[in-house]
Amino acid sequence: MKKNVLFIIPSLSAGGAERSLINLLTHMDFEQYQVDLFMFSPKGIFLELLPEQVRVLPLPDNYSQFVKPMFPAVSRLLWRRNAKLAFSRLMYSYKNRIAGNTSVKEQESWKYMAHSFAVLEKKYDIAIAFLEKSSIYFCAEKVQADKKIGWVHNDYDMLGMNPYFDQSYFRKLNYIVTVSEECRQILQQRFPNQSEKVKVIYNIVSPTIIRGLANRVSEDVYDRKADEMVILSIGRLHPQKGFEHAIRAAKWLLDSGYPFQWNIIGEGEERAVLSELIASLGLTHHVKLLGLKSNPYPYIKQADIYAQTSIYEGKAIAIDEAKILHKPIVITNFSTAKDQLEHGIEGLIVETNAEAIAIGISDLIQNAELRLRITQHLAELTLGTEDEIEKLYQIIG
Repeated sequence: MKKNVLFIIPSLSAGGAERSLINLLTHMDFEQYQVDLFMFSPKGIFLELLPEQVRVLPLPDNYSQFVKPMFPAVSRLLWRRNAKLAFSRLMYSYKNRIAGNTSVKEQESWKYMAHSFAVLEKKYDIAIAFLEKSSIYFCAEKVQADKKIGWVHNDYDMLGMNPYFDQSYFRKLNYIVTVSEECRQILQQRFPNQSEKVKVIYNIVSPTIIRGLANRVSEDVYDRKADEMVILSIGRLHPQKGFEHAIRAAKWLLDSGYPFQWNIIGEGEERAVLSELIASLGLTHHVKLLGLKSNPYPYIKQADIYAQTSIYEGKAIAIDEAKILHKPIVITNFSTAKDQLEHGIEGLIVETNAEAIAIGISDLIQNAELRLRITQHLAELTLGTEDEIEKLYQIIG
């Protein structure tokens, strides 16, 4: 008999965790597991890549009303004579306004959003919250399951979370999975009484799938001049990804006379700020925000250099993808950088500031021999991590 497994994630919009979930589900043994998926927002560019065997659960009606803009939501809930939930909606907005950073806002507001969910009727053998914060809280409180797993995809200390809030939810989990040894050590230090629960499962990346998708587009995806070097970055337009440093590094490269274009794939709350910075520095023809791409691999394949300018990361899946497509890479020295890249062999690790990023990229632009050496080294590596799914099977049984 198949085991019933529930995955929980906010959405399938662009992001490393979302791509990682798609990769995991693509390799799932559906002969052994019946898989359901719950999303707070059942949409996103990766939805079309979801295996057909995965059943997406419908949203509860109360929650659909709750997440409308505040005044329509409250009015509708009061019209339905649900004053308690209407009050929770008001408190949800209030907490979002007064709480500190975005992580604390999500933690504090969960207590009110939780009232819009009933416990799911179906009981599962395994429930897996595939992202930190609300996915874990939902898994802990709103799911009946014999075994519960929470996934943390980032350096926990850099997320700005309130660990005291998470402590009670982590106690309800059988396992806490994270994506690198560095991230495991951080979680074990922060939650010593939960340390035995913490396991490492690396993001699943498949060279066969990535190269196949990269080759789907044969024409040029970039409008480039003959002498231009194409730099690519991928990530949510969020302060975590350090794109302000990237843009200022581009200004340094322009002022230094390098012919280049720097493309950024991703979407997020910083688009307006970054667009304004690009314009103010005179970089409109050199730095381009490309938005979301359901298939970013032709863009990686046709780029000359991949750059990850993050302030912090757990394990950036885009770096692994760039390695699979043999791209010279520049990354900033976030806490897990050395877990992902061997400096001078697979790419360059530089300090987290615009000048250091620019100098690293300029070194690769100037040194064709170094670029070739990195590319040839990456081509010789075995980089697939499909076997990581066996670690999940060992946990879930």
